[in-house]
Amino acid sequence: MDKSDHGVPRPRLVVIGGGFCGLWAVRALAREAIDITLIDRANHHLFQPLLYQVATSGLSAPDIAAPLRHILRQQANVQVLLAEATAIDLNARQVQLARGGTLSFDYLLVASGATHAYFGHDEWAAHAPGLKTLDDALAIRARLLRAFEHAEAATTDAERQAWLDFAVVGGGPTGVELAGTLAEIARHTLRQEFRRIDPAQARVRLIEAGPAPLAAFPPDLQQRTREQLERLGVQVMTGQPVQHIDADGVVVNGQRLPCRTVLWAAGVAASPLGQLLGTPLDRAGRVQVRPDLTLPQHADVFVGGDLAALAQANGKPVPGVAPAAKQMGSYVAQVIRSRLRGQPAPHAFVYRDYGNLATIGRMAAVVDLRGWHLSGLLAWWFWLAAHVFFLIGFRNRLTVLINWAWAYWTYQRHARIVIGTDPQASAGAAKPPPS
Repeated sequence: MDKSDHGVPRPRLVVIGGGFCGLWAVRALAREAIDITLIDRANHHLFQPLLYQVATSGLSAPDIAAPLRHILRQQANVQVLLAEATAIDLNARQVQLARGGTLSFDYLLVASGATHAYFGHDEWAAHAPGLKTLDDALAIRARLLRAFEHAEAATTDAERQAWLDFAVVGGGPTGVELAGTLAEIARHTLRQEFRRIDPAQARVRLIEAGPAPLAAFPPDLQQRTREQLERLGVQVMTGQPVQHIDADGVVVNGQRLPCRTVLWAAGVAASPLGQLLGTPLDRAGRVQVRPDLTLPQHADVFVGGDLAALAQANGKPVPGVAPAAKQMGSYVAQVIRSRLRGQPAPHAFVYRDYGNLATIGRMAAVVDLRGWHLSGLLAWWFWLAAHVFFLIGFRNRLTVLINWAWAYWTYQRHARIVIGTDPQASAGAAKPPPS
């Protein structure tokens, strides 16, 4: 542990999670007299808004992720640990690590994000993977590309069509982005690459339990989203909750829809780490925090990002989106900085909502900027510029721009490489065609 100029040990901050909240807090404290330990189960910071692009072969993993050690290499007051927290003792001010050892802290920020929620049907996870990590994205990419390969190898029309039927469950931004891009891949990217099937015959369904896709958007943009999805060839099914998912398809309104490829984008739950804090949680498992993002009985313990439950002035919860997580991280840094310097604490956290945006496919997107609504090509360019701007690192921005420019003019996706064994093939999912 470093000491101050007066020989007094410096305060210690432990940050759990290298996502938007954790990383923004760490970087905001770069010039402060505090020792920071950042721990994460992954060695990289992930730009989650573009994760679906990895899952659909548009970008490779390094395009949207960067090593945490590289990002923080010039910040001398930070140590990065590839580790997992398994227990938190708030009274002893210690974090227990999975591989042994503990970390003592004066301040703690828990920002471990969210995971998939299957609404009490965890058995669906094996048949309908969700998208939260790079591992998820690479697994989904393999599943999507192998579906066309299985269709090419199928020996019956029914089997072939089952492999060419895709279902995306959940009409939020991730579901809309996956469905629209998948339809684009089937109709354009894979043209003329197969001999026994026509990829354009693939059927993509977006299944949403609510009345419209993109529930957080205004009604006019919801309608434009539906229209743009249908123009891409997506069948939008709203007001129809999924009742069952298995290896052969989904059941909706009592009707079985045969499809071998189902993707889950319907719900999220807070990281299980919140349960270790011994404080009230909301129905999604998020930690109920005070207006300064601290725990009710522990003023030096902060919770931020998708793990924090905090109501805005209008009564609605702060949404689990990247801008909110960044703002929370910066705010936590302000609170800690004011305490280190003996200054008055900042006002309560206030989320500044600059708007929502979602892409649907090539030249199709919707944007809501505080009542200013865009859709179509102009919205798509705005979406592209915003995401490239917020990527970390010049290399990432340049690579993404080049890849998107290439995809725009050619419809091709360069990252269509699948490695590893196929678990579905080992279960007899597809048989080779007769010679």
